[in-house]
Amino acid sequence: MTRKWEPDHSASLSRRLGKSSHELGQTSGDGTCPDIWELSNGDVAVIGAGLTASYETRLPDGVSIDPGERLVVIPRRTILAAKADIPDA
Repeated sequence: MTRKWEPDHSASLSRRLGKSSHELGQTSGDGTCPDIWELSNGDVAVIGAGLTASYETRLPDGVSIDPGERLVVIPRRTILAAKADIPDA
């Protein structure tokens, strides 16, 4: 079975959506920086804590994490700060 969507591994980080973790006061400057980036092809990259193992046994019905995918958690402030940069359609 072929997936309908495949990530473009050649797409580059184009622009940050929202504010950096430093601007939001969410990092100690040690490199642990949750972030959201638009890629050059319009897709979105999320940098956060990988919690696949913590959530995979308690996903709601109809939700799955396929091989090669990871569940990533970012702070609420990070996504709220990005809201203004995310188009409605």
